[in-house]
Amino acid sequence: MAALMAAGPLLALLGLCLGPAAAVTPLVIWHGMGDSCCNPVSMGYIQKLVEKKIPGIYVLSLKIGSNMIQDMENSFFMNVNDQVREVCSQLATDPHLQGGYNAMGFSQGGQFLRAVAQRCPAPPMFNLISIGGQHQGRVYGFPRCPGESSHVCDWIRKTLDLGAYTKAVQEHLVQAEYWHDPLKEEDYRKNSIFLADINQERGINETYKKNLMALKKFVMVKFLNDTMVDPPISEWFGFYKSGQAKETIPLQETSLYKEDRLGLQEMDKAGKLVFLGVKGDHLHFSEEWFDSTILPFLQ
Repeated sequence: MAALMAAGPLLALLGLCLGPAAAVTPLVIWHGMGDSCCNPVSMGYIQKLVEKKIPGIYVLSLKIGSNMIQDMENSFFMNVNDQVREVCSQLATDPHLQGGYNAMGFSQGGQFLRAVAQRCPAPPMFNLISIGGQHQGRVYGFPRCPGESSHVCDWIRKTLDLGAYTKAVQEHLVQAEYWHDPLKEEDYRKNSIFLADINQERGINETYKKNLMALKKFVMVKFLNDTMVDPPISEWFGFYKSGQAKETIPLQETSLYKEDRLGLQEMDKAGKLVFLGVKGDHLHFSEEWFDSTILPFLQ
């Protein structure tokens, strides 16, 4: 008994020397078009995988709406700026996230979470992982459609062809809000209510720049055999050379980078930008690749 009593103060002192165990940084996930927060074969699977590999981690898979059906529908039809405001509110009121979090977005969820980083610095986002996110937008880009939403995408194609930059379409069709037509750059800059704003196409919002530069790492994953995103280099923040739709240029050759409107040039020089390529079509990757390549950014 005496030995146990003596050990008590010794263990307490040892605990003070070692300090408290490091908490695991929470993770926020945002799904892509036609998906939902908790689909067991997509985001639900990813959430369970992360929780299994990183014991004790808190994972919030974002749901926009009161159920999975609404969440899926909102990925097509709810104004992106309203979605971002909703997410910022969710993050600000979640007690698990107040010390900061990592974020991982899939497809359009990648650029939406970047908007969160730029617009809502509290709680702080540490690392942003964009898996197939289209940061310079997409165009001509619905060769196929996710899940069981083919009839929806048929309608979207027709609507975008009729007038992606009209006020009604911009306000009520998510995919129009990051539709970037290299042959209609002036229309895009003037009328895009989401992407042109977060990409500083109409002027410099220094707060956006400051907030994005606060990231420790901005990881961009490009699918090397992508048949869904046009152009695929948008996943690395590149795009078509201005005024045509054949030749693409990398981020470093864009005016966005050269003028450093978002701070990406400075982040690049500081080693904060990470460009990863993975073989496969859009959002096709193996668990082994995810474990070895993505999980280290979450630990």
